[in-house]
Amino acid sequence: MEEMIFNMADTHLFFNDLEECDQVHIDDVSSDDNGQDLSTYSFATDGFHAAATSANLCLATGVRGGVDWMRKLAFRYRRVKELYSTYKNNVGGLLGPAKRDAWLQLRAEVEALTDSWLTHALKSLSIISSRSNCVNVLVTTTQLIPALAKVLLYSLGSVFPIENIYSATKIGKESCFERIMQRFGRKVVYVVIGDGVEEEQAAKKHNMPFWRISSHSDLLALHQALEFEYL
Repeated sequence: MEEMIFNMADTHLFFNDLEECDQVHIDDVSSDDNGQDLSTYSFATDGFHAAATSANLCLATGVRGGVDWMRKLAFRYRRVKELYSTYKNNVGGLLGPAKRDAWLQLRAEVEALTDSWLTHALKSLSIISSRSNCVNVLVTTTQLIPALAKVLLYSLGSVFPIENIYSATKIGKESCFERIMQRFGRKVVYVVIGDGVEEEQAAKKHNMPFWRISSHSDLLALHQALEFEYL
């Protein structure tokens, strides 16, 4: 599965170009985008990669490249956003027939080995996303581009809109939580669902209830709480 995630990230989501130019959120460089039509744009020949590797222009030092280079970076993130939105309910269409079959087989094996973990998790996530007054927001320590590939390959694209996905690789989960609170405001109720110490501490700091998931019974309890509208 890891191989498939990085394969998708490299092949379709420009990870070769963007690995050193990681962002927290898909729209973080959108202000550098001039909105030009990308339907006939050649990403392979625009010179971005050569510029990126020779100067290491986007390491975490905050050094930004020239205007032209930043625009090319923004184009890539826009294209990733388009691909995600187009294929989030049709990942097989992005993979093509041969890889699609291998993917479906792998997914079936993962489900069998984990006692349908994903199916159980998806039930809860689907209830949340079907409510008009609720949204799912994902905060992950994975870099943004591989995280998007992962979400797509686990068929979670339908319950996580791309603008609700945050990568904590560079800034940590607590800073991501702060960004999310700035975006949605203080008047909404946040519930943190997770299995790690980092998100539990961040939840505690911001007085958010934390629902720990460490076993199937936790997932089933979450589903019941949502189904009976305790949550």
